[in-house]
Amino acid sequence: MSRLRSVTHIRPEPRSATFPSTGPRPRPHHRASGHALLEARPGGAAAAFAARLADHRPLVAFIFTTLAGYVVLAAVAIGAGFLLVDVLVPVHAIGHNDEAVNAWLARERTPSLSDASYVGSSIGDVPFIPALVLLAALVAAIGRHWRAAGLIVGAILVEVATYRVASLIVHRERPTVPRLDHLPVNQSYPSGHVAASVVVYVGLALLLSHYVRSRALLIAVWAVAIALPLVVASSRMYRGMHHPTDALSGALVGLAALTVAACAVRVAGDVARRRESARGQGVVA
Repeated sequence: MSRLRSVTHIRPEPRSATFPSTGPRPRPHHRASGHALLEARPGGAAAAFAARLADHRPLVAFIFTTLAGYVVLAAVAIGAGFLLVDVLVPVHAIGHNDEAVNAWLARERTPSLSDASYVGSSIGDVPFIPALVLLAALVAAIGRHWRAAGLIVGAILVEVATYRVASLIVHRERPTVPRLDHLPVNQSYPSGHVAASVVVYVGLALLLSHYVRSRALLIAVWAVAIALPLVVASSRMYRGMHHPTDALSGALVGLAALTVAACAVRVAGDVARRRESARGQGVVA
């Protein structure tokens, strides 16, 4: 008999349908931030908006969402301003009490308190606010945390633009007390100092909360983030530059600007994820 051995044919392992068997695998361009604030929730509004902008670059999606949010926020701020000036302030109880706070603060002025109010007002103005925004953006860019940079820069741009247009359209005189600051603009609504301080200090606290592991340190971060805008607001009222309702309006504008920027960052991140996924499916095909 022929001593032939049967030959077993071993099939080679199939190659990956996505990547070639040799050479380094391409690294995805999109990287999740891991920060819940900066990530779009599946099925949420940001994800739905991103689906409509999936054919555009993430930067374009970020700019478009920011502009759309700004238009809505500016319209709301102007409408709220007219409601405040034309409807609420003429009501005696509201208008009188609003002005009475500034009158009481003016009567309580002392040289030491005036100096302290100058410092408190300055931390919501140039150069502190631009310097902190620049520093935060640079640190985020060095660490390639583009969404964190986009949140702070986008929010402050939305805040400044909203303040400018609202103060130009809604005319409200500053409090009728001696003023400690001499500004060319005589519009009291809203407080740009308070809005900017909310954007920067609360925005930084939101970002830092993701990295802080100590509960005590986290409480300290948020205590500072809340206290500083309150200091700015009280200082601006003490110096006769804004009514309490102007300071409150500024705080709401700042929070809304952060919301707009966070939405824009989420949309841009989800667009980047969708584009990366589409490129991967294209390789498989």
